[in-house]
Amino acid sequence: MSSLQTAVETVVLRVAMGLPERAQRALLRKPVVLDGQTLAAETQMLLKLQEITKQPPLGVGMSAAEARPVVVQQGRMVAGKQPIGALRELTVDGAEGPIAARLYLPSSRLGADPVPTLMFIHGGGMALGDLDSHDGACRHLAELAGVQVLSIDYRLAPEHPFPAAVEDCFAAYQWLVKNADALNADPERLAVGGDSAGGLLSATTAIQAAEAGLPMAFQLLIYPVVDFTTRSRSQELFDGGGFYLTKEGMDRLSDWYFPDEAAKASPLGSPGARTELPSGLAPAFVATAGFDPLRDEGEAYARLLAQHGVPVTTQRYPSMIHGFFNMVGVGREARANAADIAARLKVALGA
Repeated sequence: MSSLQTAVETVVLRVAMGLPERAQRALLRKPVVLDGQTLAAETQMLLKLQEITKQPPLGVGMSAAEARPVVVQQGRMVAGKQPIGALRELTVDGAEGPIAARLYLPSSRLGADPVPTLMFIHGGGMALGDLDSHDGACRHLAELAGVQVLSIDYRLAPEHPFPAAVEDCFAAYQWLVKNADALNADPERLAVGGDSAGGLLSATTAIQAAEAGLPMAFQLLIYPVVDFTTRSRSQELFDGGGFYLTKEGMDRLSDWYFPDEAAKASPLGSPGARTELPSGLAPAFVATAGFDPLRDEGEAYARLLAQHGVPVTTQRYPSMIHGFFNMVGVGREARANAADIAARLKVALGA
């Protein structure tokens, strides 16, 4: 796509998404109501624009290499660029060598004492996404929560299948614990979090940290994918409805990531299918979206955590689709819901 076409589409998107809700409803004519939920007008508008511009669902119709720049471009279009107090590019430890990372310090914490710090793990089906695709979301989260955010760029499938991403994320968290002082990070207020596949990798990082006895104050799981062994009701309900994620796309992403069925069912492949969890798991907040195929498994994982004595809070944002956390630059409801997630993190880390 040319830079001019991208610029035009960005302007059209922001104008359409910025219309008053009444105007959006008038243009759309009929609201989308499913499972007792009404899709946000701004989200319905976004999906209509994607349909008009013939953008395929995530993971469909492209190779991983072809889809990666598209995901970055989409992320930039919908997330905007929130001003940030300070930003630094750095490298952290991965399992097999250094990996890129980006450190966001909110303006409220410039010159402050040791800062609560979240290691953020981006989504994208373990095959897509990078530091740039989630740059806007990380800026927004850092500023609104008043916490430092360390975003990491783990190895992606299919070039690096399971368990490469799991291993990189845990190695990066170990690095954060060891280097907290150098980052001016409060060692007693370290957290992990991410969206979608990043939610999965955050969950597995939290599990491994508990098993290793590493400190972790909180885990922030945003519409996580956590169980590849079963097909939930929400996956059946929202597949093929034009809600961004489809069975075809999810299957393709998981096939890129997992070498075989045994890996899918393994404790670090599908933590939501586990019957046992380690003691000492960090308290969690699990966010789900009403029109997301991953909704039910995220909520089931919250129940699993609670059953094992983990302090957990969950919130369903009923009018949202998968990916809303990245839409802070164009959607009023998406931005408000992302702000609510940031507020939960702020309270949890005492920021």
